[in-house]
Amino acid sequence: SVEPDTHSSLRSESMFSWVKQEQGGSNKEGEMYQTVTEGLQTLYTKKLLPLEETYLFHDFHSPALEAADFQSKPMVLLVGQYSTGKTTFIRYLLEQDFPGMRIGPEPTTDGFIAVMYGENEGVVPGNALVVDPKKPFRKLNAFGNSFLNRFICSQMPNQVLQSISIIDTPGILSGEKQRISRGYDFAEVLRWFGERVDRIILLFDAHKLDISDEFSEAIKAFKGQDDKIRVVLNKADQVDTQQLMRVYGALMWSLGKVINTPEVVRVYLGSFWAKPLQNTENRRLFEAESQDLFRDIQSLPRNAALRKLNDLIKRARLAKVHAYIISYLKKEMPSLFGREKKKDELIQRLPEIYTVLQREHHISPGDFPNVTKMQDMLQHYDFSKFPSLKVKLIEKVDKMLASKIAVLMAMIREEEAKQPPAMVSGGAFEGSQDGPFGQGYGEGISAGADAEDWIVSRDKHRYDEIFYTLMPVNGKITGVNAKKEMMNSRLPNTVLGKIWKLADCDQDGMLDDEEFALAQHLIKIKLEGYELPTELPNHLVPPSHRKNPTADALYNHIED
Repeated sequence: SVEPDTHSSLRSESMFSWVKQEQGGSNKEGEMYQTVTEGLQTLYTKKLLPLEETYLFHDFHSPALEAADFQSKPMVLLVGQYSTGKTTFIRYLLEQDFPGMRIGPEPTTDGFIAVMYGENEGVVPGNALVVDPKKPFRKLNAFGNSFLNRFICSQMPNQVLQSISIIDTPGILSGEKQRISRGYDFAEVLRWFGERVDRIILLFDAHKLDISDEFSEAIKAFKGQDDKIRVVLNKADQVDTQQLMRVYGALMWSLGKVINTPEVVRVYLGSFWAKPLQNTENRRLFEAESQDLFRDIQSLPRNAALRKLNDLIKRARLAKVHAYIISYLKKEMPSLFGREKKKDELIQRLPEIYTVLQREHHISPGDFPNVTKMQDMLQHYDFSKFPSLKVKLIEKVDKMLASKIAVLMAMIREEEAKQPPAMVSGGAFEGSQDGPFGQGYGEGISAGADAEDWIVSRDKHRYDEIFYTLMPVNGKITGVNAKKEMMNSRLPNTVLGKIWKLADCDQDGMLDDEEFALAQHLIKIKLEGYELPTELPNHLVPPSHRKNPTADALYNHIED
């Protein structure tokens, strides 16, 4: 009679301990997750992996994840036709040659190269790479020797590679015969990488916009990874502005036929190598675009944990749907006779089965795997040997998605607050951050920052002519008079209001000649397409409003 009481007290204790543990980011066994990576790994192995193994998920979709998949650095995958500048792009980012690189106008890179950090420079061949537990490539073993002979890891001590790894791929050719002679399923290898990398960069050349059959298949292999894709139009300096507009339009049209999403893909224009620009009329555009691309790549370490979490959720949803499909097929099979006939009938009816499962389990159509691919793969299996639906396994995954993931989300924010991940630095990322070649240096609001005189004084004689037509009283004009003149710029009131706040240095609701000149200068900056600051920089403060007497003396001397 004592036993049941003991059990119930143990149950209640474990229940309350779970409540306490969950608040601290711990799992059911009471182990605290030290890091988000550890938490992801534990959730995967204890909650999701049993479901995947039971319903043969690894045979149909994607191999099991390993420790290295969770602990690896963010990876960038470069894909493009031959001679679009993929290898040159990597060299441009690293600012040094990497072992095993070959560059030329003909198809040179004939295999996959994983460019990673290593204390000693060298090349690790594919067969050795897939047995290394510290590298996230062990499951590539399944693609066989034809692939592994064309896969190497290039290691080198480079600052950029301390934060990210880069995967270079073979140049894609047009035509059917080249694809057959590869000896391995190129699109499947790309799909494998696409699921595991943080960023997929598709490179196009301004003179090579056609998307061949193999390239189209390669892009389709990234279905479901649309948020990772960025497009780079390289060698854009080899055409003039008018041609560039046409090229850009043609590229967007071509991509629209292959990437079936309503959103427009982000395209970066530029010339990504360290040679002089052939056409300099779009220099400012190329500079701005390359800085945007650099910022996107630099943010990868910061978002790496979030990306892994996102991919785990995607994987869990697919695993659940797969379990429902497999168990449904098992349920429909006859116990003794007519199995083959029933199997063929079920494969034919798979689209209908998808609809039934959608209604029954309230699943979105987008969560289901490709129906044609699934039909092909199901031909090789005996449905009667499939497992029945194990509700407990599904519930475990549902619970993980409902509560455990939220705990990890909170941990990601905490980890970032305690120790923000380092941005990608070194190589091309260092080149133009500071100094006179930094983006926007000496332009817009920062123009005149290193000049001895007040930059507004250069055009002040013109602004003074306008100022004295606005009937100043005691050397100042009222807000009403200033407004009439400022409205001539046709800028919105919100912008003009901000300019007024910046220009009215003494905040007396009126403008003297210097403040008015400053307001006109800020209007000019805005009309030229530059942004306004939240606070007025020191070099733009009118001399008579400065607290520094030497600056006043210098300005008065120039005026005299």
